[in-house]
Amino acid sequence: MSEPDWPARGRSWWSHVQALANDGMEGRETGSAAYRRAADYVAHQFQEAGLEPGGVQGYLQPVDFRVVQLDEAASSMGLVRNGAVEPLRLRDDAQITVTTATVPDIEADAVFVGYGLDIPEIGYSDLKGLDLRGKFAVYFRGGPSEIPGPLKAHFQSLEQRWGSLHRAGAVGSITLINPKVPDLPWSRLGSGLLFPRMELREQSPDEPRPLQFSAFFNPERFDKLLAGTGHTAAEIMAGLGGPGPIPRFPLAVRVRGHAVVRHSTASCWNVAGVLRGSDPALRNEYVVGTAHLDHLGIGEPVNGDRIYNGAMDNASGVATLIEIARRMKESGQRPKRSILFLAVTAEEKGLLGSEYFAKHPSVQGRFVADLNMDMFLPLYPMKYIEVQGLDESSLGPELRELAHQSGIETHGDYEPQRMLFVRSDQYNFIKVGAPSLMLSVGYVKGSPEEETSKAWFLKRYHAPSDDLDQPVDTVAAAQFTDLLGRFMVQVANDRTAPTWNADSFFRRFAR
Repeated sequence: MSEPDWPARGRSWWSHVQALANDGMEGRETGSAAYRRAADYVAHQFQEAGLEPGGVQGYLQPVDFRVVQLDEAASSMGLVRNGAVEPLRLRDDAQITVTTATVPDIEADAVFVGYGLDIPEIGYSDLKGLDLRGKFAVYFRGGPSEIPGPLKAHFQSLEQRWGSLHRAGAVGSITLINPKVPDLPWSRLGSGLLFPRMELREQSPDEPRPLQFSAFFNPERFDKLLAGTGHTAAEIMAGLGGPGPIPRFPLAVRVRGHAVVRHSTASCWNVAGVLRGSDPALRNEYVVGTAHLDHLGIGEPVNGDRIYNGAMDNASGVATLIEIARRMKESGQRPKRSILFLAVTAEEKGLLGSEYFAKHPSVQGRFVADLNMDMFLPLYPMKYIEVQGLDESSLGPELRELAHQSGIETHGDYEPQRMLFVRSDQYNFIKVGAPSLMLSVGYVKGSPEEETSKAWFLKRYHAPSDDLDQPVDTVAAAQFTDLLGRFMVQVANDRTAPTWNADSFFRRFAR
């Protein structure tokens, strides 16, 4: 068999990225007219690839949202000591995050609660013994080194946070990003919080509600919160990510907040196409391939550019879904199980599109696996693949073997403290029982490729520069797409469905 024409395949993949991430798509903001154009493009490509419609309106599944947005100019925060108010500069010192539960005005005492984790099953609680009734809980993201990553990640999800803080009586939260963990720099995080926030219009009454007031705080300004406590930011941050808890104590300050919130509604669409399985006994079992179609839209200018195109995040993943479907049509493949190709909305709003789909699927049957792509970053030749969830289910060894046959080395999560396994759309499929993986092009630690990846996050992640002018290795993208497509078919043809490992934390969600 001759070697595939990787450059040609790469150009085909890149054509979809260009179609979805050009300036005319205006960053594919959830609920926008530009997003609808992107959804129509994907639906057309699914149709051209011979996929059956998998939505409720052809290929589309509508999703309704409640929308909130902070009026920053009319809002404020401050620290109150001995009756005197020290104003905080929004974006520089702190930034308010709004929800449908945000109250216009609040003033309350504050308590530093370490990591703010409450994990009953291992007897760990940063909240135990603290009086949080009617107060702000101030915490760093992360957790002690000895707590397993999946456990630590799950209990930092918003629903777990809100639930534990509500039970403790807290009325507000202030989150500090761990500066030791590579992620968004504060300058982009602060302005990024000004984008509209969304919640599903249809919510279960037993889901934890947001707190009355929430904000992020610049870790470089942490000493403002600590004044009068005898503790310093340097002391606290030195212990982040190490063994055991970090100190917990009341703060010598009250937090005052004033939030003006604009409320509206929006509707958007997941896009679903199905390659129907050939085995009558298995065709109602689905191997799901997911990638989010939305990005951030038009926002705060950076170097004069206001369009957050989202080329790698995540037009790249949607392009891969389209190309896999096209290749399957060309090859005439009909695996035993059905394969669901799903481009979801509102990932950037908190994984809402995939949450809605997982709870209200527009196809009938069982999800046996989800294989997710969220900015898989083909920035250099594909010699390695990074896989979140590699050691959690039977999918891991199977993928490792297939990659090895192609001369590709498989690595687990490089940065487990970033909690990526619960921060993208696979997590909603995990919670309905489907073993899942999230895949990216990988590298060797300490290599120039690692520096390239880190530089991308620093300069382009959630920035307008994630556009069509950045250097991309389209051959690597084509090879990644080929590997993932072959793996989808292999899982769809396996005699037995994937299973969680006996020691996996996520096995509790199995159905």
